[in-house]
This record gives sequence, C-alpha cells and structure tokens, in this order.
Amino acid sequence: MRHEHLRDGLICHSAERKVRVRIRDGSATLTIKAKREGIRDVEFEYAIPVPDAREMLASHCGDLVLDKTRHYVPHAGLVWHVDVYEGLLDGIVLAEVELPDERTDLPLPEWVGAEVTGRPEYKKINLQRMRQAASARRCAG
Repeated sequence: MRHEHLRDGLICHSAERKVRVRIRDGSATLTIKAKREGIRDVEFEYAIPVPDAREMLASHCGDLVLDKTRHYVPHAGLVWHVDVYEGLLDGIVLAEVELPDERTDLPLPEWVGAEVTGRPEYKKINLQRMRQAASARRCAG
C-alpha cells in the first residue's frame, strides 16, 4: 500500500469554492475547487514551485494548514484515499474515493465507518474550527 505525507493550506474558502495550496513528495500544487450541483466539484489544479507553496502556506493560510499522511487503499476496483491527520486534527481519519460518475455503485469496504458525504461537521474547515474553539476554551479555562 502506497502512502505519502501532505501539507495543505487554505488560501481562501467560502461555501461555493476554495483555493488550496499543497506540498507532497517534493512537488506543489495550487487547486481551485467550486461546487456544482450533486456531489461533483469543478476542480482546476496547477503545478507551482515548492518555494512559492511554502511561502503561501506561511503567509496566506494562517492557521488553516493541515498535515496528514494519505494512504492509497485499493478496494473493489477503486482506490480509496485514507487521510490520517496530525497536529490540530490528530486522531481524525477520513476516507474518500473518487467515483467514475455519480451513478457508480459503491461497495463499502468493511473498514469504512459512517457515510459522512455532505455532512458539514466533517468538512475539514469545520473540523479545524471546532478543534480551534475547543483548544481556546481549554486555554481560557
């Protein structure tokens, strides 16, 4: 099973779109995602120089930077991305799979927990905000 370390940062985000910078295995990308009807997003991804990505993470993402290890797990002809988070989201594991199209029947592996697609509390930005708020309450109390 292949795995890699990723460092992601959100440059900007709204309910309709987000712009993310990512460094992984010595390469970097800038990704723009926009919501579309249904479960599919419109996505554009561009390679950028790693020093530029490091600067964007440091100067433009604030506390919206995440580290994770992504495991690529084959199951039933598809490859699942299983992300194991570090730092602020330590202990959170999310699995997702890209389907060929929205009508694809998806046999869930036995190791998959609850289906959380579309649930706002499982969006990474909301997970980050919940953990940041909990951390602030601990520090204040």
